[in-house]
Amino acid sequence: MPAWVTSGYQEYQKRMPRECSLELMEIAPAKRTKSKIVKAGDIRKIMDDEAKRILAAIKPTDYVVALDLSGKNWSTTELSKKLESWQGFHPTIVFLVGGPDGLSKECLARANEKWCLSALTFPHPLVRVIMAEQLYRGWSVMNNHPYHRE
Repeated sequence: MPAWVTSGYQEYQKRMPRECSLELMEIAPAKRTKSKIVKAGDIRKIMDDEAKRILAAIKPTDYVVALDLSGKNWSTTELSKKLESWQGFHPTIVFLVGGPDGLSKECLARANEKWCLSALTFPHPLVRVIMAEQLYRGWSVMNNHPYHRE
């Protein structure tokens, strides 16, 4: 990742308190050919390979939230309430962010909830920073921290 992505993510990661810490686990994307045209069957194989590695990293007890366009689009206040609920019932919440082709059906099926970060398309590195900031913002609302202004 570019230095600005790492720096941006780490800024919000260090702001999070111990009881709501962020831990980044990167799953290497599947290898792609150098051909500019990728066939549908190749995309399916790529997504299946990524899905196997993603699902292998998730524990059965993890609460999984997948980022997907079919998910709910929460306001900051709604996200804050979600965080509070998740923390009350689940020791580990895992957020799945797919590769350039999105998440496989298997990954989406494993998700307990789906979150639509935005209807806009963002580059993968930017999603990492936006997500970390939004989770910090949600935490700040939940704890009456002055970061979020409404």
